[in-house]
Order: sequence, then structure tokens, then C-alpha cells
Amino acid sequence: MSKSVLELTPVEALECCSPVVREPLSQDQAERIAPLLKAIAEPVRLRLLSLVASHADAEACVCDLNDAFDLSQPTISHHLKVLHDSGLLNRSKRGVWVYYSLNRTALADLGHLFGDTL
Repeated sequence: MSKSVLELTPVEALECCSPVVREPLSQDQAERIAPLLKAIAEPVRLRLLSLVASHADAEACVCDLNDAFDLSQPTISHHLKVLHDSGLLNRSKRGVWVYYSLNRTALADLGHLFGDTL
């Protein structure tokens, strides 16, 4: 992947895109959107995204997320990093804890990608 693709945020990658039901994606658009879909295509990451979204104020401390899985803390942190790096989650450090919040714009843009298909 080229460096310019890695510097794009999901919002920038999707704002230009019409829903796939109206017109086909260009190669460039598909290459920019695929990492977002890949990030949520893993069951642990999809659950993490759901847990953060359903937590109070759509924000959760990493300490609140560890107990939901039978995985080590470093593994959970890796999955959260993938979600953050893809732009689906925001993060902020408060003291020794890291808090994750939903990037609602990125999720809304992913939903727009498929449009009203029915």
C-alpha cells in the first residue's frame, strides 16, 4: 500500500463515494475502503466495536473491555489498535488508562457505502 493511502482517514476515503448500489467503486476507492471492512471482519474486533458503541456515552476504558473476552490484555490491545488505526475508534489516554470511543462519522460513512439497498 502506498504511503498516501495510509494517511487517509476513513471519512476522507468515503465522502467521495456513491453507494455501491448506484455505481461501481473505482479501484482507488475500493483500495481505500477495504482496510475499514477488513478491520471489522474479525469477530473479536466486531465485538469490541459493539462493546464500545453500547457502553455509556459510546466510550469505554480498555479495562472495561478485557473481561468480555478470554484473551490476554495484549491481544485485546492489538485488536483495539487495529480498530483505531483504521479510523473506526478514537482513543485518549487518561492517567494509566486508555479510553476508546466510537468514530460515528466513519461508521455512518460505511453504512452510506451500501446505501438503501431495499
